[in-house]
Amino acid sequence: MEKRCFGVDIGGTTVKMGLFTVDGKVTDKWEIPTRKEENGKYILEDIAKSVKERMQRDTLILEDIAGLGIGVPGPVKEDGTVLKCANLGWGVFNVAETVRELTGIENVKVGNDANVAALGEMWQGGGKGYNNLVMVTLGTGVGGGVILGGKILTGSNGAGGEIGHIRVNYEEKDVCGCGKTGCLEQYASATGVVRLAKKALEKKEKKTTLVADDLSAKAVFDAAKAGDELAMDIVEKFGFYLGMALAHISQVIDPEVFVIGGGVARAGQIIIDEVSKNYEENVMFALKNKAFKMAELGNDAGIYGSARMVLD
Repeated sequence: MEKRCFGVDIGGTTVKMGLFTVDGKVTDKWEIPTRKEENGKYILEDIAKSVKERMQRDTLILEDIAGLGIGVPGPVKEDGTVLKCANLGWGVFNVAETVRELTGIENVKVGNDANVAALGEMWQGGGKGYNNLVMVTLGTGVGGGVILGGKILTGSNGAGGEIGHIRVNYEEKDVCGCGKTGCLEQYASATGVVRLAKKALEKKEKKTTLVADDLSAKAVFDAAKAGDELAMDIVEKFGFYLGMALAHISQVIDPEVFVIGGGVARAGQIIIDEVSKNYEENVMFALKNKAFKMAELGNDAGIYGSARMVLD
């Protein structure tokens, strides 16, 4: 039998799980609830139980399993030690060792969820065909993952790729959730775009169809596409800060491609146009003309990347 591998993506509400062939085909995927009571003590037990049930159903034995990968919402060291996952209630402990004991699967790898999603997009998504990429996830916050030579750049404390907290505006007075000011997340996340829109509406400098009581990142981008001047200004600011941040990253990482995903990225080509334009204006000559791609795997990127981790 062709070997299989499990990919697991632990979220705050559900745990997404997938069973893959080693060449990247998903043969089954499902979800279980994330039980966070008692500081998340049941999460890994539930995952192990679900894995064993799926193996039994498909008549798989341990020798058929190439490995099990897990993406978690927090910093992870290379040995699988999680350095706290506040929204799961976890402290510092070695997730990989625990899962090995619970499942009997020897090859267990654990990674940060954003980094793992980047690996998934490299394997079977928008970054397929590239070995060096930066993935940007534009959601409630701004997440990132860096892949170099086909491998996740973890960093010494598992915090590599935290691009949302690069400072891009030294004049900013509002404080970011991380405690600093002027972070990329304050301009390029869904909440950041809404924040910019509220400030622009307060100034009332341009006519607009946007309404203060019904603001969302989607509303702003839709209005910009329709030619709304105020919305276009906001999108230009969004593109300026994100493009500048990616130029800074490129001058350290020199990736082949930037893959952009997350809820905000559903706005589509307008994102690529604005960000790539500002990237080109802020980067040195040797790093121009990078590829910009949209992510393709959506919410499945994490299970793909988790599975891919165990194949090295």
